[in-house]
Amino acid sequence: MLSENKEPFVNDLIPNLDALDVGRWTAVTQHAVRIALILLLAWLLATVLRRAIRILRTRIEARIDDREALRRAETLSRMFRHIVTVVISVVAGMMVLGELGVSLAPILGAAGIVGIAVGFGAQSLVKDFFAGFFILFEDQIRTGDVVRIANHSGVVEEITLRHTRLRDYEGNVHYVPNGMIDSVVNMSRGFAQAVMDIGVAYRENLDAVYAVMREAARQFRADPDFGPRILDDLEIAGVERWDNSAVVIRCRFKVVALEQWSVRREFLRRLKFAFDAAGIEIPYPHLTVYAGQDKAGNAPAFNLRTLDAKR
Repeated sequence: MLSENKEPFVNDLIPNLDALDVGRWTAVTQHAVRIALILLLAWLLATVLRRAIRILRTRIEARIDDREALRRAETLSRMFRHIVTVVISVVAGMMVLGELGVSLAPILGAAGIVGIAVGFGAQSLVKDFFAGFFILFEDQIRTGDVVRIANHSGVVEEITLRHTRLRDYEGNVHYVPNGMIDSVVNMSRGFAQAVMDIGVAYRENLDAVYAVMREAARQFRADPDFGPRILDDLEIAGVERWDNSAVVIRCRFKVVALEQWSVRREFLRRLKFAFDAAGIEIPYPHLTVYAGQDKAGNAPAFNLRTLDAKR
């Protein structure tokens, strides 16, 4: 009797266990499908928005001829793509946690307390983000600019809210936190000045030197390669200083931004040839000995052979 009564009870229990197991796996499958859909939709949304930002930037660039405005559009588009990626990732992560059964209310409630604690411990990080925002908002730096910030100089390769990445002339990459940028020297805006200090000997006629410099500058501007880079004639400021063995003349060219170095190097090369052709001495450190010179400027010849004979 006991065995006959027990057998139906076991038979009734087995189907219930199967039903529970199937229901549990069904719920797990539903959550997995939802998580996959969330991740897929997040990826699609991020891809679409980034592509939309890229298309918008391309259309703006097609209507703008200003090179500086183009660099600003590129910088802002990178920043917006970064913001879109971060926001979508955070929202998708919260939705995935909700599907996994993690309650978001305690997390959001504790976020305020954690945020205060992190704020005290990460003040430099917050400073970096605020500084980066105002640098981008005020258009101080753009991608492709040549700048000097935080004792580093180089080409700006990337700007984020957190840091600015520079590459110097030697190819070294510098990551400068935006909070450390207290001043910006931008050498890429509008135009530049190729400033040169030219040294000539004291005995040279400065008016003749100026004439040779202007003629060399005129020929330089006629060059089909360097001419478009120069925006104005050579400006000779005059005598800058008296060195021990040279009179230093300061001059400059107004040039296209970022062309000041190439123009300066080429003009100095051409000016060397012009000075050589005109017989103008380019001085070097030397010592001149005068023996018994009077106020009229007359001095006896200094002959080493005569000196030896007297001995």
